[in-house]
Amino acid sequence: MRPDSDALVLLNRLPGVRPAHSSGRRLRRISLLFIAIALACIFLADLALYPTDPWRELGRIGWGFITPYWADSSTLLSALGQTVAFALLALIISVPLGLILAVFYHWLPVRMLAAAVRSVHEIFWGLLFMQLYGLSATTGLLAILIPYTGVFAKVFAEMFDRQAPQPTLAVSPLSSRLSRYAYTLIPQSLGEMRSYCRYRFECALRSSAILGFIGLPTLGFHLETAFKQGQYSEAAALLWVFFILIASIRFWLRGWLLPVYAALALWLLPQSPPLGSSYAWQFISQDIWPRALQQGDLSAAATWYWREFSQVAWPALLQTLYLTQIALVLTGVIALLCYPLASQAISGRALRWPGRLLLLIMRSTPEMMIAFILLLLLGPSGLPAVLALALHNGGLIAFLLANHSEQQPQRADDPKGINRYLYLHTPRLYPGFLAFLFYRWEVILRESAMMGILGIATIGFYIDSAFEEIRYDKAFFLIVVAAALNILIDSLSRRICRRAGADLSAGVG
Repeated sequence: MRPDSDALVLLNRLPGVRPAHSSGRRLRRISLLFIAIALACIFLADLALYPTDPWRELGRIGWGFITPYWADSSTLLSALGQTVAFALLALIISVPLGLILAVFYHWLPVRMLAAAVRSVHEIFWGLLFMQLYGLSATTGLLAILIPYTGVFAKVFAEMFDRQAPQPTLAVSPLSSRLSRYAYTLIPQSLGEMRSYCRYRFECALRSSAILGFIGLPTLGFHLETAFKQGQYSEAAALLWVFFILIASIRFWLRGWLLPVYAALALWLLPQSPPLGSSYAWQFISQDIWPRALQQGDLSAAATWYWREFSQVAWPALLQTLYLTQIALVLTGVIALLCYPLASQAISGRALRWPGRLLLLIMRSTPEMMIAFILLLLLGPSGLPAVLALALHNGGLIAFLLANHSEQQPQRADDPKGINRYLYLHTPRLYPGFLAFLFYRWEVILRESAMMGILGIATIGFYIDSAFEEIRYDKAFFLIVVAAALNILIDSLSRRICRRAGADLSAGVG
């Protein structure tokens, strides 16, 4: 499984090689700039520590993890089945949809559509569809498959762009675009696509789990309930099962078993209530638009939008950006410190498996669950969100770096231990590390916004509050604003990578 496919797609499209000394200077400047921005954001973000005694509660949580409670097997199996069902069916639907969009990704409207749908977090899609379908299977499936369709469209299109052009030239110019893709580009990319789909299934499992925080019957719902009630042994059992599920994907996820899994998933899904088309049309045509706009009063509508932007959206966006930039740099620090623990080339065989287990727990635990636990320990501020985002994303990047570290050529006279880490592997991996980090930038931004569901003062908090107040026009406007910021950050990260050019591509090797 190669979870770095997204970053590799980006890296392989970067321009040609520049001199090494130029590369080093560019990488240092980029790194120092982002560190400086993060340090400035520390003084602007809400990172207050509240006077609590976390050690007693942390001890109870730790004891719960050591002594998981397995007695309620029916609840455990039901939550696990629902989590897998939502993830699997959403992926089965989104992969072919994304593939179709990838074929026509050269059209600007298709690229804009894909960018728009993937820039909204699954939680916010879930909140939108919950107003139409309630806590149903339809809500869970649409919340995952819509953004994932946009992701697959982008990644598949970039995979096709990287393929050798010679087979395409052998196809008759009179052939349709679909024929050229079907007989050349798709077969060339099939192995890479398969690996990426496996990775996306792991992501879909996490997305499915956290949808429980808005009420869907997945693992997240039962985890939140257990933690709120202080039943840490029950919560630990749920988490251990989830870790085992993620770690064993490559053993049980087989293509020839997909029809069986799909049938079981359909059987496990909760029932979706019938919904009249009139209600859906009312929601789309009226509920999500301010009254002034519905009445044709453009001046009053503009005043309404400006008030919501200046008084609510802008301050919330700033807090979201502050937390994102701090989490981004802290992610990099954690990744660089942790990857040697999982690399046999640096730490040896004895530490490799404990290190890989640690990284598995870090990257498999949903960010929202880590933040929820830290909120219990540190109090309601942005600090739990920053730490949760950094631990999860740092674990993911460290896992990728460890894999790349073990692929580095070895020589008998290479330095050992800490010197190998400092002077050999880290300099070689640093360009690729930055590429991975920039790819996660936009992802961390979406996840920072999503942390508002827990009460943290990001834009997600105001989106969730607007839904609770049945102010769908305000909620929809804030979602659009958050999506626009995500698209901007994604574009900015790609521009920075292009300016760094081969500095980053050289690190892939």
